[in-house]
Amino acid sequence: MLELYYAPETCALATHIALEDAGADYRLHRVDFGKGEQRSADFLAVNPKGRVPALATARGILTETPAMLAFLAQSYPDAGLAPLDDPFAFARLQAFNSYLCATLHVAHAHRMRGHRWADEPEAIAAMQRKVPEAVGACWAYVEDEAFAGPFVMGAAYTIADPYLFTLAQWMEGDGVDPARFPKVAAHRAMMGERESVRAALRAEAG
Repeated sequence: MLELYYAPETCALATHIALEDAGADYRLHRVDFGKGEQRSADFLAVNPKGRVPALATARGILTETPAMLAFLAQSYPDAGLAPLDDPFAFARLQAFNSYLCATLHVAHAHRMRGHRWADEPEAIAAMQRKVPEAVGACWAYVEDEAFAGPFVMGAAYTIADPYLFTLAQWMEGDGVDPARFPKVAAHRAMMGERESVRAALRAEAG
């Protein structure tokens, strides 16, 4: 059985949805950030990075959302969550997920985690003011260049879709108006109707 370590309203939701999509047998472990459990010895033994998500498998722990999503797509090929028979298409999918992880998510993190990059309050405040512009530029790239529609990669649903949906939940908090990006907004609404998404959201709200 797979075990997902998560916290609500984090990028762990993407892996949670993919577990549902895959029909995987899994168990959830909630990490309470309010109590600082991500810094506890027990959790650091799972993920020394002190972050979620982490996915416990029979072969060990996986971290980083793109890696976990690819693992699920490859471990449950019958779910059809990635073009596993087409190396170029699979690489394009991985490139999209890597952009979300390494660029869009990092731009978002400057809003509440500026202490990772600076100590001076004025520097942190400057980062926060920049977030709507920086994150908005990322969404413009997704909308104009990277989104095929109706799903991220085109006609087929893939592991890119729960990841995009998860990060799109943060747009308003980042000072970005979803109306500026109608393709992304339509995708977010469509994803919200999927049972796998609803199931994951229900579980994390409980």
